[in-house]
Amino acid sequence: MKPTREEKIGKRKPFPSFLSHLDFVNNWNSLSFKSEPPMSLSDSMASLWRAATALTQTQSTQMDGVEFWSNPERTGWLMKQGEHIKTWRRRWFILKQGKLFWFKDSTVTRVCKPRGVIPVASCLTVKGAEDVLHKQYAFELSTRNDTMYFIADSEKEKEDWINSIGRSIVQHSRSVTDSEIVDYDSKR
Repeated sequence: MKPTREEKIGKRKPFPSFLSHLDFVNNWNSLSFKSEPPMSLSDSMASLWRAATALTQTQSTQMDGVEFWSNPERTGWLMKQGEHIKTWRRRWFILKQGKLFWFKDSTVTRVCKPRGVIPVASCLTVKGAEDVLHKQYAFELSTRNDTMYFIADSEKEKEDWINSIGRSIVQHSRSVTDSEIVDYDSKR
């Protein structure tokens, strides 16, 4: 005779120390699996585990102890094009110590996790991009391997972001020493 659904479920071994999806996400960094996932996860889940662990390590390395929530160099709303799905989303950006962070919300505290971070020192150029995107107040930020596009709310906001990011690129590039940095804004 074929076992009932209840009998099948009763025979399964429960996952040790069960975590809901939300608990898993919220406690990601405190989980003590080190670099390998638990043996009971499937191969595809193990692959996701390794990818997410690498992503978390990369982001924490890029943040490099920057207290983005305190005294940023520049903040504001920009539209950002998604990396994989090329839709435009409004994000709160913070520029501080050579890092450009973005968040879903403008309320940023010590416990907030950025949606992403761009190390500005790896950027080569920042310039207007209205002619490329055919969108008003657009600008681009280019690295050796990628170009990211943004849209500001006004021409002044666009120019202010380009100037701030450009200054940060110069300040944090390895070819310039502190004594060579000129603050053009203070000479106005």
